[in-house]
Amino acid sequence: MFLYANEQIILVVAEEFNSTKAKLICFEDNRAVFGPIEVNLGAAGVAFGVGERTLLKTEVEPIKKEGDKKAPLGIFTLDAVFGYEKEMNIKMPYLHATKELICVDDSSSKFYNQIIKKPKEAPASYEEMRREDAQYELGVTVGHNKEQIPQMGSCIFLHVEKSIDAPTAGCTSMKMEDLKKIIHWLDKSKNPTLIQIISAQKKELLELYPLLVIVP
Repeated sequence: MFLYANEQIILVVAEEFNSTKAKLICFEDNRAVFGPIEVNLGAAGVAFGVGERTLLKTEVEPIKKEGDKKAPLGIFTLDAVFGYEKEMNIKMPYLHATKELICVDDSSSKFYNQIIKKPKEAPASYEEMRREDAQYELGVTVGHNKEQIPQMGSCIFLHVEKSIDAPTAGCTSMKMEDLKKIIHWLDKSKNPTLIQIISAQKKELLELYPLLVIVP
């Protein structure tokens, strides 16, 4: 079955598996609406993640694991926006990142890969969603590993970059001004999707989205 790019798509293309930088372009109704935007990827590059659809891979190509510092390749839903402001006038579900909000990266926890209010008995490992720096001042939750498969990776976001050339622990980061533009464009009713690939996967992507116009 073909997938048609008639809604909102954020396409991130890295050159190869060890790339820590990539180009991001936003599409709506098959047309590029803005970009390219330079983004940062995982400090260890990229690997195949768990998304809405599995892309073709060979036995020797990397699979994302918890703590591997690789950003996930694949097709993922974009589920909600989070930030330090109490409210935002946007077209996406919004999570206020209070000091009590955490994202659980402990594979043994029933809350693995979920954003929750910190319980009295906290998981063994988690990320605070209200950090001392500005990296989570604004962000988008990526629907990676929704089935909470242990050790397959957690807490994947689009978020504010630490600095212009700073890779991430597995997320996709960018300048605040670019992220704001994306967040105010996103519309939950248009099923926003993140597609992250390496350059060699462009042909496969076009077989799934034959109407999508991708610059060679």
